[in-house]
Amino acid sequence: MRAGFLEFTPTLSRNPQRSLPSPKKVARPALAANLQLLMKISVKIDYACRVMAELARLHGSGTLAQIDHLAQTEAVPANFLAQILGKLRTHGLITSRRGNQGGYVLARAPEEISIYDILMAVEGECLHLSGNFQGRSGRRLKQVWGEISTDLVKKTKSYTLNQLATKNPTEMYYI
Repeated sequence: MRAGFLEFTPTLSRNPQRSLPSPKKVARPALAANLQLLMKISVKIDYACRVMAELARLHGSGTLAQIDHLAQTEAVPANFLAQILGKLRTHGLITSRRGNQGGYVLARAPEEISIYDILMAVEGECLHLSGNFQGRSGRRLKQVWGEISTDLVKKTKSYTLNQLATKNPTEMYYI
């Protein structure tokens, strides 16, 4: 795993009961048969979504969330969190108040803020393509990645903070 990235690796297998063999013992054809899906999500995006979910839980309570609370509740390093909160504030997703009684609050209702909004604020795009589409397959590959990007945008726009924020600690939501 590269530093700064979380790996999401669900296994898509013809036989769900069969576990993946150890990578050291696997031949390439055997790996292809198990079809693994790998999507890397930056730690920055993960932290931003988690902190925004906590702000959504606090929404409407009149409570301003301080960095220490957010860092502890969502297990995010406070120094890194300050950078993330700055980007979220710049993009109008949160507002802040300075001082002893200061803190952060959502700028809009949780149902009006999507994962897409958070992605755009923190990373600036959903799926970054290299831009090199030369060669025999380049044009077709560009088309395929464009379709995947469009689907990713639609999907991330479909999930709001309201759906991520569980008000009850025992409640679980699976995406």
